[in-house]
Amino acid sequence: MSNKTFTMIKPDAVGNGHTGAILDQIIKGGFKIKAMKYLALSKEKAGEFYEVHKERPFYGELVDFMSSGPIVAAILEKDNAVEDFRKLIGATDPAKAEKGTIRNLFAESIGANAIHGSDSDENAAIESSFFFSSLEKF
Repeated sequence: MSNKTFTMIKPDAVGNGHTGAILDQIIKGGFKIKAMKYLALSKEKAGEFYEVHKERPFYGELVDFMSSGPIVAAILEKDNAVEDFRKLIGATDPAKAEKGTIRNLFAESIGANAIHGSDSDENAAIESSFFFSSLEKF
């Protein structure tokens, strides 16, 4: 059980002005922000990040979406971070997300689902290192 996880506020939520409200939900959920940056992914970088899905039919659409506007990437800390964050963000499909979760409140669709959260401690470490150097992690 790790105490860190990785998240990205996706282009739809950033573009719709929900960044501050989402960060507020994260902080109210008991998470501490240990690293954060605002950036735009190129198609190449988005493809590299989502390479695990390269053979899936939605890969091209996902890369296009994630490179369509700026994102906010962050490393978060809390006991049981990965599992607790997955509960805070809710189901991938906002129509199925529990009331009050980030996706229930801010997501538009399965594809434009406002936020990413690591699904395991191992992936949290990999994803964090994709976006942040050791000098940027606190």
